[in-house]
Amino acid sequence: MSPQAVRPATPAASPTAAATSVPAAAPVAVAVGASTAQAAITAPAAITAPVTTVAPAVPAVTVSVATSATATGVNTVPAPTMTAGATLAAVTTTAAPTAFAPVEPTRTAGAAHGTDAPGTTARTGTARTTLAPATPTPAAAPPTAAAPHTPAVTDSEGQFGPTAALPGLPQALTTRARTLAGAVRRRCADLARIESPSGDAPRLDALAEELAAGFRATGATVQREPGPAGDHLVLQWEGRDESLPHLLVVGHHDTVWPAGILTDWPVTEQDGTLSGPGVVDMKGGLAILEGAFALLADLGQRPHRTVRLVVVSDEEVGSPDGKRLVERQLRDAAAVLGLEPPHPDGRLKTARRGSTRVRLTVTGREAHAGNDAADGVSAVDELVDQLVAVRGLVSFPGTELNAGRISGGSRANVVAGRAEAELGLRFSTTEAQRRTLDNLARLTALRPGARVRTEVLSSRPAWPERSANPLLRHVRSLAAVLGQQLDGGPAGGAGDTNLPGSRGLPTLDGFGAVGGGAHARHEHIRIDQLAPRIALLAALLAVPLPRLRDRSEG
Repeated sequence: MSPQAVRPATPAASPTAAATSVPAAAPVAVAVGASTAQAAITAPAAITAPVTTVAPAVPAVTVSVATSATATGVNTVPAPTMTAGATLAAVTTTAAPTAFAPVEPTRTAGAAHGTDAPGTTARTGTARTTLAPATPTPAAAPPTAAAPHTPAVTDSEGQFGPTAALPGLPQALTTRARTLAGAVRRRCADLARIESPSGDAPRLDALAEELAAGFRATGATVQREPGPAGDHLVLQWEGRDESLPHLLVVGHHDTVWPAGILTDWPVTEQDGTLSGPGVVDMKGGLAILEGAFALLADLGQRPHRTVRLVVVSDEEVGSPDGKRLVERQLRDAAAVLGLEPPHPDGRLKTARRGSTRVRLTVTGREAHAGNDAADGVSAVDELVDQLVAVRGLVSFPGTELNAGRISGGSRANVVAGRAEAELGLRFSTTEAQRRTLDNLARLTALRPGARVRTEVLSSRPAWPERSANPLLRHVRSLAAVLGQQLDGGPAGGAGDTNLPGSRGLPTLDGFGAVGGGAHARHEHIRIDQLAPRIALLAALLAVPLPRLRDRSEG
């Protein structure tokens, strides 16, 4: 199914209707505009209410902030009209610059935020919709007064609180994130309906085009990088302070699921979860990031510093080509964030084991299995014996071996002349990784006439846990200001954050959708956790980073 289009609706002064969940192909109510053909949020007039923000590491600060009247439930949202063909997008609003009080503009049909020029087109499935730039109209109500100045507070280490320079931001982000959650949920479902198995370049390129359209609508510049198994994306959003080192975000749009999987496993919403191939790894993370940028645009804000996003098409097979793009963007990066799913309980990932994919190929000699079996050398028999031997070589603590794929032979009456296995190895330390790979490289045939070859297909270094983690401390503080409890811990899997983490760059992963079942038939995301994740990412983009290392600024 193609993503859904949203037609902008004219804001009404009357109370808004609640959005309801309906099949993706039918018109539905949406919480915010959707991106390839964007939309506006319809909201009641802004009201002013005192807000008290409390964080464990940051003393409470009371500010007066104007917010739009918004229901607390994820599914209770203002409802523009949705028609087939669009994605999620940012909305232009008129906002008080310090109090973060978004006031809804009046839009003409087809208006959208983030387009480059009148007549810009954005892809929706196979069709294109012409978008016209929005021209916000001041609201009829008198402008809401900015929040009074509140002195910035410091945390226990004498650092300024994470949102001290942006009074009113936490409440504005939390409120708007709830409004956006429904659209992000639908965006995730739409992306999951575009199948994108690793190695399938046409399908990956179709999804890359859809992602590019959605992110472009939130203000990104987009560059497509050709790859042997599908295009990668490199995107950039300008920050308020262009002199600062950029923030790097890494993600991927390939999945482990084969084409056609949707036939017997469709995307389904049930009991507070959204399930389907690729929803948690990692189309949910991509949709959440798009929602975070849409949220900032809705509030009239830009990221504090330049943000670059690399979306590779081959992460699930070790990023053999995409790795070069990630490495290219590491230079001068202030920090690196990953969009992989967090731990099932929502904790971020602060370290990862190293991983290596190895192909073990055995060559034998074919012969008739009945008449001339003695003349043959079975590659399959040799491979089986080699796998038993390999098990004994993988003995270092924290090292695991998975024989993920085995093939060989041609017929039952032919002695197999060739066989191979693809092995997945995980390592807790770089030393264990080096010694294990050295052992595999020295494998020799166990029977005369057979040949054994070991080939490393992809490799990621171990990203070790570090005792001091100022980036995690900063994110925890932000989460507390937003009313969330968050922590982090090491993860068993590997990803594109292994590279910066192994080099000592400030790195955190797990900013994607909260859920579980990655690479399994019960893959799912928790719908009630979308809004907190949108707000957290938007806050992390908007506020200044603390000093994370000697050469980092801001």
